[in-house]
Amino acid sequence: MLTPLEIENKTFNKQVVNGYSTNEVHEFMTTLLKDYEQLYKENIEYKDKIAVLNQGIQHYKSIEETLQNALIVAQGTAETVKQNAKAEADNILKEAELNANKSVDEIKKQIMEKEIQYGEAKKQFSVYKAKMEALLISQLEILKEMSQSDEQ
Repeated sequence: MLTPLEIENKTFNKQVVNGYSTNEVHEFMTTLLKDYEQLYKENIEYKDKIAVLNQGIQHYKSIEETLQNALIVAQGTAETVKQNAKAEADNILKEAELNANKSVDEIKKQIMEKEIQYGEAKKQFSVYKAKMEALLISQLEILKEMSQSDEQ
């Protein structure tokens, strides 16, 4: 691309026959120079803006990459927390089942002990009852003998 300075310094060879009007060429070159200078400056500004925008895009791409990495880490952490919570819940359930089984076993043992105690108490009552019956029968016989001896 030509610079405005190159356009300004451009010279034309003068021809004697059928040549261009120097004033018209000069006016045209002046107009062309002004327009080209404006376009050249705008082009530089646009290139600077594009560079700034590209830097911004790179910045946002970097942020996007960071956010994606953070999201991946967060998902991994969430999955780990979820797995740990499930494992802990499973452990709590297993421990509760063991405790419940221990309690059931303990209660069954206590029931068996109480049944044994009940059976022994029942036997003792039967023995006591039999002794009392025997005592009462012997007392009744003594009374009968006493009554018979009084009658005679």
